[in-house]
Amino acid sequence: MEKYKQIKGSWGEERAAAYLKEQGYVIRERNFRGKTGEIDIIAEKEDTLHFIEVKTRTGEDMGEPLEAIDSRKLGHILRTAELYIYQNDLYDWYVCIDGIGITGEELEHIEGITF
Repeated sequence: MEKYKQIKGSWGEERAAAYLKEQGYVIRERNFRGKTGEIDIIAEKEDTLHFIEVKTRTGEDMGEPLEAIDSRKLGHILRTAELYIYQNDLYDWYVCIDGIGITGEELEHIEGITF
C-alpha cells in the first residue's frame, strides 16, 4: 500500500509540475526536505516564490485533496519555507504558499493559502 501511495504522489507531483510550467512558473526545486517537513514543489513566477503542497486523490473516500492541507500542515510548510529562504538568501522575494489538488483528471490550484 505504501508503494502505491508513493507512485500516486509522484504521478500527482509530475502533473502539478507540468501544469505550473504551462502557467509560466519556473520550478526551482522539488521535494525539498528540512527538519520540520517537506515541500513538494518550490517555483517562482515574476517576483514571488511559491511553496506548493500537492495532494492527489484517486477517489472520493478520503475527501477533497485540498482539505488535507490544514493549519498544522501549513505550519510545517511555513517553517520549511523559512529554512529554504535562509539557506538560499532569498529575503527579497515575496512568498506564497499554494495548494494543488488532483483528483482523476481534475486539477485545482489555490494560490495564497492562509490559516
